[in-house]
Amino acid sequence: MVNLVWLGMIVMGILVSGVKGNIEVVTKVALDSANDAVKISISLIAIMTFWLGIIKLAEEAGLIRALAWLVRPVMRFLFPSVPKDHPAMGAIVMNLSANILGLGNAATPMGLIAMRELQKLNNGREDTASDAMCTFLALNTSCVTLIPTTIIGIRLIYGSVDPTDIVGPTIMATAVSMAAAIIVDRLLRFFYTDRRR
Repeated sequence: MVNLVWLGMIVMGILVSGVKGNIEVVTKVALDSANDAVKISISLIAIMTFWLGIIKLAEEAGLIRALAWLVRPVMRFLFPSVPKDHPAMGAIVMNLSANILGLGNAATPMGLIAMRELQKLNNGREDTASDAMCTFLALNTSCVTLIPTTIIGIRLIYGSVDPTDIVGPTIMATAVSMAAAIIVDRLLRFFYTDRRR
């Protein structure tokens, strides 16, 4: 559906430019935008590489395992159906860690691994998401972000006077969204479980 919306916007833009006699603007903007996209992507590689390296070092040093142990009570509350030493728990912690550091691209592979592991616990129901899968999706979507790395990088590229002044508002906004996601998840789980009984 989103692809159709984008296609519609592109076609409408080309048609309007053609009607107004500015069709050459479409080509110029398309080429300039592609050039900017490549420059931003290359500039962000350094930032992503740095934080991915930090996560890898933390994993090799055992800090991820320590973090998993530290947040185990919270994880047990959020994911009561997942056994404590199941591989899904480690993937969930890694995904949330990457999201906390603002590394959405690095979080995606761990999120896919977590979902695959959670599916193994889903009793063969391939067409229905388990409670744990729904909770993970809610957390992954709304995770608190302490260091919005990608946004800071983009602000730096475009010459922001203070590229890190987004940190405070980001922490507040994502903390509220994560709290809301957990509350709604708990409420829906409570009402849905009551209705099944």
